Amino acid sequence: MYSNMLVNCSNCRTPLQIPPGAQSIRCALCQAVTIIGDPRALHSAPSSHEPPPPAPYGHHAPPPPSPYNHAPPGPPPNVHGRKKAVICGISYKYSRHELKGCINDAKCMKYLLINKFKFPEDSIVMLTEEETHPAKIPNKYNLRMALHWLVQGCQPGDSLLFHYSGHGSRQRDYRGDEVDGYDETLCPLDFETQGMIVDDEINAAIVRPIPHGVKLHAIIDSCHSGTVLDLPFLCRMDRGGKYVWEDHRPRSGEWKGTSGGEVISISGCDDNQTSADTSALSKITSTGAMTFCFIQAIEQGHAATYGSILNAMRNTIRNTGSGGGGPGSAVTSLLGGSSGAVTSLVGMLLTGGSVGGGGLRQEPQLTACEPFDVYTKPFTL
Repeated sequence: MYSNMLVNCSNCRTPLQIPPGAQSIRCALCQAVTIIGDPRALHSAPSSHEPPPPAPYGHHAPPPPSPYNHAPPGPPPNVHGRKKAVICGISYKYSRHELKGCINDAKCMKYLLINKFKFPEDSIVMLTEEETHPAKIPNKYNLRMALHWLVQGCQPGDSLLFHYSGHGSRQRDYRGDEVDGYDETLCPLDFETQGMIVDDEINAAIVRPIPHGVKLHAIIDSCHSGTVLDLPFLCRMDRGGKYVWEDHRPRSGEWKGTSGGEVISISGCDDNQTSADTSALSKITSTGAMTFCFIQAIEQGHAATYGSILNAMRNTIRNTGSGGGGPGSAVTSLLGGSSGAVTSLVGMLLTGGSVGGGGLRQEPQLTACEPFDVYTKPFTL
């Protein structure tokens, strides 16, 4: 209800964007908590000396503020800007959808960001089942709040990153804004009771707010993830490395781009494909095939440009002789998804997600808010 509304911080009066369903919001600048009251009064937030409005229910105190609603420590950002990241890895442990490699993916991505790209550890939010704080469990509410934290208060020069490893699925698009007729989704830990997060919401949360001078990368390792950010353009590349940009802008004319900034997404597979959770690549432990190939391409020096990293990832996956089950493949069949070969997906679930020979059947995809030359544009986080 409040997704496009602002409220002034009750202390420093900085405008804050309200996440959907939030009852309070913490200012990243002064740390003050502002209680969200009646939407008709949002334009005039209470001043710092006024008491906060009562809780919606008399006997319930407001929920404690999330621990990741804070500004990164240290001096103000320099001309190169701040670096912030949200990393989400979901194993769905003890459920019929369990995945083996997703938390490994999250830990490896955090290590890469800190040691290779100099992201401050305190500016990285980790959402996994191994986290002890309840606000860092990767359920739907926490993932939504983390995405809003990621873009909140971003300034020119900032570099933002969202990495997700877990189940993904699809559902029928009833708005008419999808080229293939389906919305792509992410599946938080509690998706069976709280629902999935649809690409339209992801786009509204972390794409459209990005202002001029800010760059956001999304690294999405899940099934049906090709256009999960609903970005306007998809790089359709063949096996020889030749490519054209496909126009995925909605026929309705709805704007799916940014507010002047740059957003680029690298995802595990096309919208009609599944992504593997496998030990065939590392030979040691289970990982998401896409996350493993992304990190390997960087470590082996194949990430000079977006074209080179995409080709390196695809070649590694194509040359892998066997693989594991796909994050989201079983979910698609159970949710009545549209993959086409439902019987094979059910088979994957019953066999623990094993895939026969012939290599991993997925092709990492690149989407962006604007077309560019993938072989001349330097890759940088």
